[in-house]
Amino acid sequence: MTRTFTTRFTARRGLLGSFLKTPAAQPVEILSKTGLDFIVIDEEHAPFNPETVDHMILTARATGIAPLVRVPNTDAILRVLDCGAEGVLVPHVSTPEKAAQMVDACFYQIGRRGFSPSGRAGAYGGVKRWDHMRDQDATIAAIAMIEDAEALDHLDAICATPGLTGLFIGRGDLTAALKADAPTDAIVTDAVSAILSAAKRAGKPVMMMVESPALAQGFADQGATAFITGSDQSYLKRAAAQAAADYAAFRHGD
Repeated sequence: MTRTFTTRFTARRGLLGSFLKTPAAQPVEILSKTGLDFIVIDEEHAPFNPETVDHMILTARATGIAPLVRVPNTDAILRVLDCGAEGVLVPHVSTPEKAAQMVDACFYQIGRRGFSPSGRAGAYGGVKRWDHMRDQDATIAAIAMIEDAEALDHLDAICATPGLTGLFIGRGDLTAALKADAPTDAIVTDAVSAILSAAKRAGKPVMMMVESPALAQGFADQGATAFITGSDQSYLKRAAAQAAADYAAFRHGD
């Protein structure tokens, strides 16, 4: 792959993606036809097993949409990278020590990733040892999710972690962590601005989930360049609700 997700993300290319919550390959294939750049398979908040994630990564690679995985913890990183994920989102990275642990699990030469070229990432043994290690280290995206109050005290140190690719700002978790009523509360928007400023100082790209183009524009003005616009579930629900409203005159209920 010459134009990897990591290449585009670190170049601050405008990227659009989606979370995937449904454990099946078909939603991956469908979303690959929409113009989105990447998917994030959500192992943290949805009922995935390793075999299904493997099939979804395979489908993404076959259809040309970059597969990322939001892992539940660092223990899952090795498995999804060996399956061919182009990167991981790691939740609750609240200290530089946690950021270093994440990087350790993602990379060979600057970390301690377990070596095996026998999976999809290593072309099932078809790539020489050092070629495989260099390629993986150059193309994997290690993205720290900043979503805890504690992280706000360590932003510069987290961003300075060697090998860290970029940040994801978890506005929902931040809202809960800061005991706010909504992501629009000042305490949350100030925290988001502080994270974006720290990323800009460190030269790190930022990914965010947004609910509207106007919201995306506001964050883009502060330096964010990759946006998750929803999930397969939210797209389905929104489209079905709109269809029900459009055809309401034909529904007689009970």
